[in-house]
Amino acid sequence: MTDSALPAHALLVVDVQKAGVTGDRAVPGAAGLLERTADLIARARRSGALVVHLQNDGAPGAGDAPHTPGWALHLPVGTGPAESVIRKTRDDGFAGTPLGSLLSGAGVEAVAVCGVMSEMCVQATARTALALGYRVVLPHDAHATQDVPAAPGISEAVPAAVVSRVAAWAVSADADVTTAAADVTFAAPPKARS
Repeated sequence: MTDSALPAHALLVVDVQKAGVTGDRAVPGAAGLLERTADLIARARRSGALVVHLQNDGAPGAGDAPHTPGWALHLPVGTGPAESVIRKTRDDGFAGTPLGSLLSGAGVEAVAVCGVMSEMCVQATARTALALGYRVVLPHDAHATQDVPAAPGISEAVPAAVVSRVAAWAVSADADVTTAAADVTFAAPPKARS
């Protein structure tokens, strides 16, 4: 765990796309997740922090396949150099994308990560950020996932809240896992302040 009072210089909004947050396939508690994510985005914008929307390009036929209704980002993307959209094809938002270059080019030292799915794209992106030396803030109430169905002979169904908690716990030795998105603070990246 690190000091949550230190500000993040960038907000990574992971896969907050229509397929995962609307309709009958929405993650449990999607309305609250969207409210908290919108608040994080607004506060990051006001502070001058970078806001990066990661958008998953799902496989053909998937709910988030490119250029389908479910692929669209649910929250509006701001204009200007401090906000961008990066498309990805893997769980890890850094894999095969310009995310690392964007963050290092701005002098980012700390990132906050939110979005869906907790144990997949959110965790994979947070792990790579940690491996690259970024301080990572992971607000527990600003990422979500689906229930894991029962596996006969292996386990009962696992509720989404438990899956999210385990995903956060798995990175908590190195990341700052806060209880509430409201506890996350932001500041402009060092190069933007110079």
